[in-house]
Amino acid sequence: MMDQGKPKRQEVKLLNRKELEITGVKSVESFDSEAFMLATECGLLHIRGQNLHIKHLSLEQGFVAIDGSVHSLEYLDGGMPHKSKSLFGKLFK
Repeated sequence: MMDQGKPKRQEVKLLNRKELEITGVKSVESFDSEAFMLATECGLLHIRGQNLHIKHLSLEQGFVAIDGSVHSLEYLDGGMPHKSKSLFGKLFK
């Protein structure tokens, strides 16, 4: 049975742009040496870099550790406030 009252929680720890540890991971959607796509408690997380590889993975614990040169972390959905509408967007609802 799922706990509906449990708040979503995620931690992202990056050390010297070389060692990345992430909690709250639900699944690894795709990966290669230059990009990872992770489904997390806070939305899809896209990680880009070079020579990336999985150091540790435990989906039961919701944990993944990645080594390599990390260039960017980007959430692709959820948790981001929408941009304010332009003047025309406000006029033509």
